[in-house]
Amino acid sequence: MKTVIVGTNHGGIAAANTLLDNYPGNEVVMIDKNTNISYLGCGTALWVGRQIDSYEKLFYTNEEAFEKKGAKVMMETTVTKVDFENKIVYGEDKDGNAFSESYDKLILAPGSIPINPELPGNDLPGINFLKKFQDGQEVDRQISSDEVKAVAVIGAGYIGVEIAEAAKRRGKEVYLFEIEPTTLASYYDEWFSSDMDKALSDNGVNLRLGERVTAYEGNGKVERIVTDKGSYPVQLVINAIGFRPNNLLGKNHLELGAAGAYKVDSHQQTSDPDVYAIGDCATIYSNALQKETYIALATNAIRSGIVAAHNIAGNPVEAQGVQGSNGISVFGQHLVSTGLSVKAAKKNGLDVSWTDYEDFQRPAFMKENAKVKIRIVYETESRRIVGAQMSSAEDISMGIHMFSLAIEEKVTIDKMKLMDIFFLPHFNQPYNYITMAALNAK
Repeated sequence: MKTVIVGTNHGGIAAANTLLDNYPGNEVVMIDKNTNISYLGCGTALWVGRQIDSYEKLFYTNEEAFEKKGAKVMMETTVTKVDFENKIVYGEDKDGNAFSESYDKLILAPGSIPINPELPGNDLPGINFLKKFQDGQEVDRQISSDEVKAVAVIGAGYIGVEIAEAAKRRGKEVYLFEIEPTTLASYYDEWFSSDMDKALSDNGVNLRLGERVTAYEGNGKVERIVTDKGSYPVQLVINAIGFRPNNLLGKNHLELGAAGAYKVDSHQQTSDPDVYAIGDCATIYSNALQKETYIALATNAIRSGIVAAHNIAGNPVEAQGVQGSNGISVFGQHLVSTGLSVKAAKKNGLDVSWTDYEDFQRPAFMKENAKVKIRIVYETESRRIVGAQMSSAEDISMGIHMFSLAIEEKVTIDKMKLMDIFFLPHFNQPYNYITMAALNAK
């Protein structure tokens, strides 16, 4: 069996490792137009903000590791066309030399593409995106210049909030623009996102919420951001509006699903039985929504790569669906969530109720302590848990994994009311906030 993998970041790496480590004798060809593989983009803001010493350890493997396992690795190589009928991949290398590669099975893992708003002046130098390692290098280079006094970040999702913190840590004036009334609006209800708003404001980030960017202006380079409410002098712009699936190679052959991603089944198989799609280019099943959706996360990419590889090798494995679990830590404020917020549930037509609770993490006599907010969202009729959110200056991140499993297993809010949770003052209170939130459910 010969498998060609187009795209060798998280999903492609997981697929290649699964095939090479578990199914000897399978031929694996890995193709990527980038110069590197395995870059952990979630660490870009930590590096730019100098919270870590360097970027080297943001790479967790390299092409040599796969070549030692027997894979054929083709870096700086662009796939330009796929002949799906004859099962041949065509493209060219960095020197412009054409190539073709036949396949028995094809894994598409080209990832996603940053959304580039079509605004006046969007081709001015000084306007950047954050996706690849090279994007992080360029932002770091520009932000290191003394000429850059003010930075505009457009979009207050995870990447936008994190890079705003990084720019502020580098001593820059930072404007964070977001058309929604709060930061992180796609992930959290306002009770939680307001905590992040406060953390950013208290640390000097200029929040421009409910404000739409309409143009970039400058003479030879970006010098101003224009919005529906004003104009701001800046020397560096970082767009963090979001991503769309990269479906260029197969959109005229393969069936598309949510957000224009390749529609896949629980085996990661597309409408073409010899083609699998994984990671940010593919649809995914939401256990909270109980239907197909699109969620671009590295963890989802890794799991989908593992599933696709096992099925290609003849070992049937089904994806279990996802909850979209996520977390963020900025200026010491930690937020974690899984499943659906109240706003997201209602947007998707779910009739939900929710229960809130706020208390200190530990008993009052403990010197190190902080308050914790928790919200559990559940379907009103079935009482099935569909989401949870938590916020604290404490590290409460591990708790969200329990809620992720609860959503996957369709646990009800009532089942959680008297769940066995241990108590020790070093960790928590005898009346645990998870228990109390469940007990307070209607």
